[in-house]
Amino acid sequence: MSDPSLTPAMRVLRFCLHLMVAGLLAIAGVRAAADGGASGPKVIIAICALAAVYGAGPLLHPVRTRAPAAAWWLAAVTATWLVLLALTPDGVWLAFPLFFVQLHLLPRRWALTAVAITTVLAIAGFGWHTHTLTPGTVIGPVLGAAVAVAVALGYQALYRESEQRRRLIEELTATRGELAAAEHAAGVLAERERLAREIHDTLAQGLSSIQLLLRAAERAQLSGRSAVALDHVRHARHAAVDNLAEARRFVRALSPPGLEAGSLPAALVRLCATTSRTSPLTVHCQISGTPAELPTPHEVALLRIAQSALANTVQHANATHAELTLSYMDTEIALDVVDNGHGFDPGALPVHGGSESGSGSGFGLIAMRARTSALHGALTLETAPGQGTALAVALPLPAREGVDV
Repeated sequence: MSDPSLTPAMRVLRFCLHLMVAGLLAIAGVRAAADGGASGPKVIIAICALAAVYGAGPLLHPVRTRAPAAAWWLAAVTATWLVLLALTPDGVWLAFPLFFVQLHLLPRRWALTAVAITTVLAIAGFGWHTHTLTPGTVIGPVLGAAVAVAVALGYQALYRESEQRRRLIEELTATRGELAAAEHAAGVLAERERLAREIHDTLAQGLSSIQLLLRAAERAQLSGRSAVALDHVRHARHAAVDNLAEARRFVRALSPPGLEAGSLPAALVRLCATTSRTSPLTVHCQISGTPAELPTPHEVALLRIAQSALANTVQHANATHAELTLSYMDTEIALDVVDNGHGFDPGALPVHGGSESGSGSGFGLIAMRARTSALHGALTLETAPGQGTALAVALPLPAREGVDV
C-alpha cells in the first residue's frame, strides 16, 4: 500500500482513503457513545479493533510488498468490519472505502467479486438493523460500489497510459543518448580521417621533399659543390617553413596557405614550380577553360589531390616529366596528372585503395578517393607497368543561381 513506485496522485488518493476511514470510524464512535445503549461499549471496541487492524496494514512491510500478505490483511479488515456491521448500522458507511481497498489490492476479477459481496452484506446488515428494506437502502450501497469501481478502473487506465508514456519517454531518452554517442563517434572518426589526409598531403609529403633536398645537398657537398649544396639546404628550409604553416592551418581547419595567397590556378602553378625546383621531376601546369570562382571545399580538395599525386610521382614513379591540367567546364571541373614514370599494376592494389607502388603506404590514393567521394566526384586511375600513370579527377560544380539550364 506504500509501494515506492506509486505516483504522487496515487499517494494523495491513498492518504484521502485513510482519512476517510478514520473520519467514518470517529463518527461511528461518537454516535455509539452518544446513544448510551448497552451495545455502545461493544461498538467502540469493534471500532478500535477495526482501526488497529486497518492501521497495521500500511505499517507492516509484508503487507506493503507481498500480495498474499495483503490479501490476508484485507480478509482480517473485512472480518472486523462485519463484526462492526453486526453491532451497528453505522458500519455500512465503511463499505465505501472498503471498495477502494479491494479494487486496489485484488486482481480485477476477484476485486469485482469482493465488491459485489461487500455490497450485498452492507445492504443485508443495514436491513437487519432497521428491519426494513427500502429502495434507498439498496440504491445507496449499489451506487457507492458503482462509483468506486468506475473511479478505480478509470484511474487504472490512466495509470497504464501514464506508464506507457513514461516507458516511451525513457526509450526516447535512451535513443537520443545513443544517437548523440553515435554522432560524437562519427565526428571523432571524421576528424581523425581529416587529420590523416591533411598530414599525408602536407607534412608527410613535405618531409619527403626535405629529405630529398638534404640528400641532394649531402651529395653536392661531398663532391665539392658547396654552392649547390647551400642552394638545396635553402630550399629545404623554405619547405620546412611552408609545412609548418600548413600544419598550423589544418589543425585549425583553415584554407591552405597556397589558396590564401591567391586562386586555385595560381596555387597549382606555384606547386608545379616548387616541385620542379626541389625534385628531379619537371612538372608543366596548364589551365584549360575560363577560370571561375569555386567553392572552398572544391579548391582545397583539388589542391590536396594535386599535392598528393605529384608527391607520389616524385617518390614512386621514377618519372622525369609530368603534366598537370586543370580544366574548367560548364558543369564540372577536372584535374589531370599524367607522368612518364614506370607505372604499376592497378590490379595489385588492395580493395580500399592501395599502394601507388610496391613500397608505398597506400594511403595517398585512399585519401584522394575520400576527398573526391566527399564532393560526389569521380576519380579514375589509368596505369600499367612501363607505361606511366594518368590520374583524372572530376568534381561536379554546384548549380549557379540565376542561370537557366
